[in-house]
Amino acid sequence: MTGILFLGCAKKEVSWKPGMPLDREQIKIGVIYPNRNQGNSGWDYSHYSGVEAMRRELGLREDQIIHHFNISDEEPEVMKSMVRDCIRDGAKIIIATSWGFMESCEELAAEFPGVIFANATGIKYNQTNFTNYYARFYHARYLSGIVAGLTTQTGKIGFVAAMGKNNSEVSCGINAFALGVEKVNPRAHIHVRLTYNWFDPMGETVAANSLIAAGCDVITQDCDSPAPILAARKAGVWGVGYNTDMSLDAPEAVLTSVIYRWEVYYTRLVRSLMDGTFTTAPYMGTLVDGMVDITPPAPDLAGPYSAWYVAVERERITSGVFNVFDGVMETNDGLFVGTEGETLSDEEIFGNMHWYYRNVVEE
Repeated sequence: MTGILFLGCAKKEVSWKPGMPLDREQIKIGVIYPNRNQGNSGWDYSHYSGVEAMRRELGLREDQIIHHFNISDEEPEVMKSMVRDCIRDGAKIIIATSWGFMESCEELAAEFPGVIFANATGIKYNQTNFTNYYARFYHARYLSGIVAGLTTQTGKIGFVAAMGKNNSEVSCGINAFALGVEKVNPRAHIHVRLTYNWFDPMGETVAANSLIAAGCDVITQDCDSPAPILAARKAGVWGVGYNTDMSLDAPEAVLTSVIYRWEVYYTRLVRSLMDGTFTTAPYMGTLVDGMVDITPPAPDLAGPYSAWYVAVERERITSGVFNVFDGVMETNDGLFVGTEGETLSDEEIFGNMHWYYRNVVEE
């Protein structure tokens, strides 16, 4: 659906500046989504549900939120036009839910210094009104890999990937998942098939079916629709969901799902504007604050000891003993990455991971 809009009564313009608190009644938020709203699944719905949870938590009215769906992050002028519409309607916060909106947000933040811009998964920010946010989702990916590794019977696990290893956000998720699989099942391999598109239900279905035909009995993904999980259900194999709890789409197939709870950040963001403490320091959510997690392994589907093993590894991560990408790691082309006794930084993980771990097979 395009341009779903909730408009409130016109209000007197409020000129915001850093350090200035805004009353609850002065809050209005424009949210820009790159894809169509897909029922109760996927990337866009995870953000939508996070925004709505924040709205309820802070006591905002529905007409204080403006939702714009299906705004391509490859058409910057369209995105900027939607944002300007939001600002004309009184928005003081713009939430842009895709990396591809980052450059446009940077331009718009300079154009509208009285509006706060928050960009999901981005890396750019300024000192006044432009920030970014994400989560160490690779921790949850690792935990979900443990569940997949304990469940597979063929030793072949399929990964439907939106982009190749030139995209660190994708490759770090694949590698974390692969490390989790290897932890419990050293003989298993992760077979990756690319769609070159974040949202392509038909292409995702084709990719999943080709992996299943090649013998993969667990399918996971980093793309934005539930299509790979639905393909797994139809073929009678298992799935590991992403973005939202995809057991709601395929309860008879989903072992666990990597989930985002964006309301953790959105509530923090809006509350900081209301009390005047907002800063543009980027925010990185964690397993500890609950912004990223996995759903409990399905007791009737997941391999033996899945819940126990996940609990053990979760404790290692949240206590700071383990960060997934620790020490020296071997790539699938025989090279070595990392340093003994050290862990990769977030900058290296999200910005320079152009390699696959040794148990990853590129299809």
